[in-house]
Amino acid sequence: MIYLILAILLFVLILGPQAWAKHILQKYSTPRDDIPGTGGELVKHLRKKFDLPYLKVEGTELGDHYDPSDKTVRLSKTNLDARSLTAITVAAHEFGHALQDARQYKPLTTRTAMVRTAQKLERIGGVALLLMPLIAFTPAGARLALPLMLVVILSMLVNTVVHLVTLPVEFDASFGRALPILREGQYINNRDYRAARRILTACALTYLASSLSGLLNFWRWLRVFRR
Repeated sequence: MIYLILAILLFVLILGPQAWAKHILQKYSTPRDDIPGTGGELVKHLRKKFDLPYLKVEGTELGDHYDPSDKTVRLSKTNLDARSLTAITVAAHEFGHALQDARQYKPLTTRTAMVRTAQKLERIGGVALLLMPLIAFTPAGARLALPLMLVVILSMLVNTVVHLVTLPVEFDASFGRALPILREGQYINNRDYRAARRILTACALTYLASSLSGLLNFWRWLRVFRR
């Protein structure tokens, strides 16, 4: 019974924030004539205001994000071209990452380096996972099984750590940079401040859910390898 309760709790902790974030982003995505510009226009304006002439702005189908390798803010088409509270708040958040990069914010540079390492280890771990059943019945199978298991576990562990390192980076981009930019620059009025904060909180919670999901996946595989 206790395991069922824990499973339900983890399910709610992981999927709940994602569902709530989707609801909040949709709720404030209605176009408004009193919003001074689109998400893309806000990033371009902030690029000039903060003197980041190299920063690029593009549309994407892969979700809103900042790419530090290309120095590019990529926004979904709805946020790039829409005049909505969601569009400009998300745009300000992604610009917050660009500002972190420009000012050499240490947690961001650490995360960027770890992501590169995690991507390489993930590929190696995938190969190791495929090889394990193939070598099981070979003479060297018993000798190679443990090193391959360790490679798989290491790849998952690094990926989980990346998710955890991401949390302070996301919170700083949202509440240390985006929210003050929106408020001090008067890009939103006082009655929208609370809603903008809810949008940024919703986005941050999705990263928390990803971290919990990564920890759960790591624990599940660790139990499998211990058997």
